[in-house]
Amino acid sequence: MKRTGLTIALAASLALASGAALAGSCPKEMKAIDDALPAAKLDAAKMSEVKKLRADGEAEHKAGKHADSMATLGKAKTILGIK
Repeated sequence: MKRTGLTIALAASLALASGAALAGSCPKEMKAIDDALPAAKLDAAKMSEVKKLRADGEAEHKAGKHADSMATLGKAKTILGIK
């Protein structure tokens, strides 16, 4: 019985740690997008899409949806050509 409790505690700790890691990455991704925007050579539609994705990613981050935020910000980075 003690092993099961330990296993559950370990799994919960790992889940929280991975969520915290993603939470810390969102602002870095947003900064990379913000830094690339002034020099971006995009048409108006693509620029608008990037700005919307950036805003959506920040909203998801603030809502605690870090995996969703990273995916959304990743789409913006792809359009901007950021690796």
